[in-house]
Amino acid sequence: MTNPLTDPADFVRAETALAHPPLVPEIQLYLADAITPIWEATEATLAASGVPPPYWAFAWPGGQALARHILDNPALVAGRRVLDFAAGSGLGAIAAAKAGAAAVTANDIDAFAAAAIRLNAAANAVSVAVATENLLDHDDPGVDLVLAGDICYERPLAGRVEAWLKRLARRGTTVLLGDPGRAYLPRDGLEPLARYAVPTTRELEDQEVRDTVVWRVTG
Repeated sequence: MTNPLTDPADFVRAETALAHPPLVPEIQLYLADAITPIWEATEATLAASGVPPPYWAFAWPGGQALARHILDNPALVAGRRVLDFAAGSGLGAIAAAKAGAAAVTANDIDAFAAAAIRLNAAANAVSVAVATENLLDHDDPGVDLVLAGDICYERPLAGRVEAWLKRLARRGTTVLLGDPGRAYLPRDGLEPLARYAVPTTRELEDQEVRDTVVWRVTG
């Protein structure tokens, strides 16, 4: 197994393979073909170093729904500056770049996600800037549209992100949230835009298809 502490990009290439997410076959990503091996690989090697789990190695339903919605509705991003927040694999950012966004940034504080995003962008021949700083204390990220996929799975994080996204929406930024019914989805301030049946696996989810909604955050 590649030592991930030596080079995150080498680790991504060694532990994943290029594959097409089922809802967005136009895009290819470096993905794990099973959850257990890569989770064990990172857990055994990285736990002592405080590196997050490999969320970047999977195309989660919320991100797939956002990417599908953008590719089917390119006017949402055409000519606009787009931020993919907590980007993971960078799926939303790549979809925005393919759909004609003027500039795209994928933000994730995990260095391994940053490496995966760069590899995934190159695999799809698109330009995506990568930012690793924590943006939750910045009320003006300097973009026109924010994408957030599958970020409502953990209470403390979901609460902070909800407040931040609503502040951005009130300031005039378009904010789109992709969510398959996670426990901490906001109870108000959301307008449904589209619904998708996203194929997944029992390794990742409690069912083989997740009903996933793209919401506009109204603030």
